[in-house]
Amino acid sequence: MMPLIYATPGEENIIRKVGGSQDVKQHLETMGFVVGGSVSVVAEIGGNVIVNVKESRVAISKEMAQKIMV
Repeated sequence: MMPLIYATPGEENIIRKVGGSQDVKQHLETMGFVVGGSVSVVAEIGGNVIVNVKESRVAISKEMAQKIMV
């Protein structure tokens, strides 16, 4: 298991764990980051990570990406 920020761009990963406070977990789950779901990193731009999750492209901060374990 590793944080999402270390995932290889373009490679599909399965979300194993979502960490952080209850509010952070809730926010990430609302955006589609749920355990068992697939996610892939598209790019890293200016402190943000662009990812594909649930057929949508989303930008999250590196801090948030560190809380998502794949």
